[in-house]
Amino acid sequence: QVQLVESGGGLVQAGGSLTLSCEASGIVFILSAMAWYRQTPGKARELVATINIGGNTNYGDSVKGRFTISRDNAKKTVTLQMNSLKTEDTATYFCNARRRVGAENEHWGQGTQVTVSS
Repeated sequence: QVQLVESGGGLVQAGGSLTLSCEASGIVFILSAMAWYRQTPGKARELVATINIGGNTNYGDSVKGRFTISRDNAKKTVTLQMNSLKTEDTATYFCNARRRVGAENEHWGQGTQVTVSS
């Protein structure tokens, strides 16, 4: 059974930091590109950051320089370090796993809420 379990969300003041983690099970983690997306009510899901199987990263324009994505293949975990948080970062954050090597599949976590207060 595939599970992507996010943790670390919560309430933080603007300018503060939070670290989100996503622990994966039931997938071939080392062959999966991992990503974080976020969504607010009434809006489309937005790409926040990606990290591929080689460790290369990519960020949405709105978070560049403030967020850092990393992965630990041994622990099957992807982490999103969020610094200098802004009120507009308030959203539900979702972990995503996408495999394109040897097989094709994609999975989502259940989401974790991040609320940034002014």
